[in-house]
Amino acid sequence: MSKIILAQIDTVAGDIFHNSAKIKETINKAKEKNANMVIFPELALFGYPFGDIFARHKSLIKFQLKELEEIKKLTNNITALVGYVEPTNSENKKPYYNSIAILQNGKQISTVRKKLLPSYCEFNDNRYFEPSQETGEIIEIENERYGIIVCEDGFNDKDFFEHNIYMCDPIEELMKKKPTTIINCSSSPSRARKEQLKHNLLSSIAKKYKVNYIYVNQAGYGDNLCFDGASRIYDLNGNLKLRGKFFEEDFIEAVNFQGKIENIPKGLEQRNEIKDFSLDYFNDLDRTYQTILCGIRGYFRKTGFQKAVLGLSGGLDSSVCAVLLADALGKENVYGISMPTKITSLNSKKDAQILANNLGIHFLEIPINKEIEIFSNELKDIFRQIDAEQYTKSTTFENIQARSRATILWSISNECKFMLPIATSDKSELYIGYATINGDMSGGFAPIADVTKTKLFALADFLNTNRPIKNVIPKNILEKPPGAELKFDEQKGRTVTAEEDNMPYPFLDEIIWFVENRNYGYEELKKHKFKYETNNLISQEQKESWILKFFDKSQKALFKWHILPPSIIVDAKSINITEYHHPIISKYSMIG
Repeated sequence: MSKIILAQIDTVAGDIFHNSAKIKETINKAKEKNANMVIFPELALFGYPFGDIFARHKSLIKFQLKELEEIKKLTNNITALVGYVEPTNSENKKPYYNSIAILQNGKQISTVRKKLLPSYCEFNDNRYFEPSQETGEIIEIENERYGIIVCEDGFNDKDFFEHNIYMCDPIEELMKKKPTTIINCSSSPSRARKEQLKHNLLSSIAKKYKVNYIYVNQAGYGDNLCFDGASRIYDLNGNLKLRGKFFEEDFIEAVNFQGKIENIPKGLEQRNEIKDFSLDYFNDLDRTYQTILCGIRGYFRKTGFQKAVLGLSGGLDSSVCAVLLADALGKENVYGISMPTKITSLNSKKDAQILANNLGIHFLEIPINKEIEIFSNELKDIFRQIDAEQYTKSTTFENIQARSRATILWSISNECKFMLPIATSDKSELYIGYATINGDMSGGFAPIADVTKTKLFALADFLNTNRPIKNVIPKNILEKPPGAELKFDEQKGRTVTAEEDNMPYPFLDEIIWFVENRNYGYEELKKHKFKYETNNLISQEQKESWILKFFDKSQKALFKWHILPPSIIVDAKSINITEYHHPIISKYSMIG
């Protein structure tokens, strides 16, 4: 009987001794289960994502190799596949290989090195790693021939992808060695639509080559990325026979290539890759929710923070953030601070209080009229002294409100041990710079920075419906037009809404989708029939005006993208600096 353990662990980059202890514990546990083999994710010993850490701190590589020697000693009567950073020891090559150590009976019997080194989106493997000239490795255990590859080497099937980004397919090359089972040691982050792609790809490869396919993936959070785990096995007909938990560590027992199949996030099994923009987000809301919870928990645990403080405005963004933080950290560890001004509506103040009561989080109301008045008067005097040119549309006194609030949150954080202030900006507003530096953009973590406004509304409905306690977000928050309540319109007798300042969010979010997923520019967008136009009559002139406004504002917001606190990549594409590097000093013309 063949028993294999899929060790879906959560690692910390550079924390060699922590990672090593986790690997040792798992090997010992696997031996207690009389397993033949235990498989760890890509770079399990060093940790992933790695950034530039081993370039500047080369002693970590020495510690890692020393720990690998200790791990070897535990492999009597078991085979362990452990991902690590292997020095090339060559002046004519890049300094390291991304490798899998095959450990057996106290020895490293072989090494598998990664061949395909991705340099797209969040990946930058070829910065330090040398590509392998060989493809995979075969080991025999219990009359089974296992062909071992590393992550990306399993994602270039020419029959599956319409356009391949690499010249070779390592699995096709590996099959010449006649394995009966493929093992892929991976560290693959979660993105929108990726689960469906991964399932279809791995299943098709197993069926195509008539092999069992074992896929072991990292779980947990690391610098803007959430790894969804969900390690799995497919049989030679492409049928799913085992799947681990999503977004958390798991010790997964496979007996004769079968085991428990953990539940998939709601909706993912119902959808293939989206070919067009849609405002129907239902099938991705549970994954989005689980991704953000994983990110919050991982970031706080790994950085040592335990509590969160955020401004509660009575608006959508801060309300959703509060729910997510309460679910991730526990309601007792979340502090909501309402900081109204004289133009803050009574409804907003009530909604913030109701939300906090519904969640059971700590709540405090701190009016900031006095602070704003003092600050504003001081600034007016300063402006007179420096002869500052005043613009009728200046946002100076709007931003004073947001920055005063941020000052209070940071002050609370400074005084309270292990507490971190939260930035509540969403993706739509960050894209066009509708967020204040050192204001609502300010914080140590930004949970919803990769969630568009229209998806955020859908997520709020999901939270109200699917949490054990229903309808925690007040109905009024979901129905009122979004706005920061920083500017009062005397003629209308109310504060200016965000859409009045910018454009309708459904229209804005559709622009974002086509810019990110189809690389549309102004010419393509002005000809495009927007979903918004189906139910709203707008002129071509208005449409083009909004499109130009988007590009103008997004170019001016580039420096803000670089200031964004650590966050969580959720969408298929992102402006998060981990993925997208747009030069601040740049200009792209929209009209020729």
